Amino acid sequence: MLAAVMDYFRSCWGPRSPAGHRVRGSDVAGRQDGLLWYKDAGQLVTGEFSMAVVQANNLLEDQSQVESGALSMAEPGPQGTFVGVYDGHGGPETARFINDHMFHHLRRFATEHKCMSTDVIRKAFQATEEGFLSLVSKQWSLKPQIAAVGSCCLVGVICSGTLYVANLGDSRAVLGRFVKSTGEVVATQLSSEHNACYEEVRQELQASHPDDPQIVVLKHNVWRVKGLIQEFMSKDDILQISRSIGDVYLKRPEYNREPLHSKFRLRETFKRPILSSEPAIAVHQIQPNDHFVIFASDGLWEHLSNQEAVDLVQNNPRNGIARRLVKVAMQEAAKKREMRYSDLKKIDRGVRRHFHDDITVIVVFLDSNAISKANWSRGPSVSLRGGGVTLPANSLAPFSAPTVLSSTY
Repeated sequence: MLAAVMDYFRSCWGPRSPAGHRVRGSDVAGRQDGLLWYKDAGQLVTGEFSMAVVQANNLLEDQSQVESGALSMAEPGPQGTFVGVYDGHGGPETARFINDHMFHHLRRFATEHKCMSTDVIRKAFQATEEGFLSLVSKQWSLKPQIAAVGSCCLVGVICSGTLYVANLGDSRAVLGRFVKSTGEVVATQLSSEHNACYEEVRQELQASHPDDPQIVVLKHNVWRVKGLIQEFMSKDDILQISRSIGDVYLKRPEYNREPLHSKFRLRETFKRPILSSEPAIAVHQIQPNDHFVIFASDGLWEHLSNQEAVDLVQNNPRNGIARRLVKVAMQEAAKKREMRYSDLKKIDRGVRRHFHDDITVIVVFLDSNAISKANWSRGPSVSLRGGGVTLPANSLAPFSAPTVLSSTY
């Protein structure tokens, strides 16, 4: 009886979405288990979802969010679902900034345009990039290393029967589609990746920088943009992405100088931005045989193929499926290092990064009935952010000594 009463009060005074609606469910903020945060199941206006994040970096660099309900500030206005996966590098500041601003910008432009469109999404990306540039400009003299922090940015928007997928970097959105003739659910990648390991990305970089023969460099069998390795915090980040939010020192030459530390700076100046913030946007009309979409940072895709991930979702219960995907990826990471999964779980943040990256997974199930009803009518409103180990907001805190963890996942 007492538990039922407490659940009632949590639902009454739980977090609210940006549209002002309360988030429903007794575990509205998700649950934490060691370095794993998860929300096993939830209801969106367009269907169900499952979400999980496991931290490997000393400071969680993956940020993520799910927003469902009003996609503009107009009344009445379009209803739908927004998904964001932001895989930071060099630190968490850029990914945190995107988490705080991207959806707000999208709602603002959707209100101005009175609809959802690729133009609305592109403007939201541009406004977020410009906002972070403004932040870097303000903090440059006291915190110059913020110019060397950036983030991949994967966004999905479901509105009026259409799925928009916008991407910068190497996070990935994969559709699980039922094929009637074979009875199988087949993986279809919806996002375009911007990683120098792909020939077409290297060609794009070389075409946009014809006067720079070192724009992409092969070192130790890995293609790198300008041959860069970022040494920051407790890990080495090989810079392979060609598009991002942030990374201002690779876009504005005035930030590629002191007081930015020499280990970040390029030796030579540049005339045009090395990295781009222009998203690749795909538009997909949702069909009845489209079952679900997996949105995930590259921490998942390093260990699972598109089809392996789709098969796992298709062949297991919906409840907790994002957590299951994270667990399987970690099991694969442990196997590659010839260690037991149970031992990997005991390794704390920071040191854990030597075994796998931060991993964020959001699985959105596509309910065609709910999607058709959600165009302009109100449904369950959700505003949720992926969690991690709670730390002070100052992301430049010194590295802390590892400890042994106790967890059940």
